[in-house]
Amino acid sequence: MTCYLNDDKAGEGCVIENMATVAVYVEDQQKSLEFWTEQVGFTVLREEQMTPEERWVEVGPEGAETHLVIYPRSLMPNWEELKPSIVFQCSDIGDTVEELRGNGVEVSDEIREMRWGKYASFKDIDGNEFLLKGELESP
Repeated sequence: MTCYLNDDKAGEGCVIENMATVAVYVEDQQKSLEFWTEQVGFTVLREEQMTPEERWVEVGPEGAETHLVIYPRSLMPNWEELKPSIVFQCSDIGDTVEELRGNGVEVSDEIREMRWGKYASFKDIDGNEFLLKGELESP
């Protein structure tokens, strides 16, 4: 079975339309929310109260179909076993790296070039590591 996202093949194959959310497990939701919105530049896309102390919080780039859930570690007893592997696409990886550094984000020292793209990594305030992906220049 093959899943299609474009309209001309919609309805053929599987019923999955896109990835809705990816969770990252954090110690302090408020501090993480500030990191993702103030330092990375994401927007709050959804926020709902889950318990008296914790919220369901989704952030991401404006207009993104897939959202990052800032999920409290206190509600996930095995959070240490669940490491995110998330790659963010950016149009200009060099500019993105400099902007994040300027906002106080811990970014890797160099951009690594591979046959399938350029990559750099950064960490959030909980030590979770994420990748940035940029396109290779055409020869």
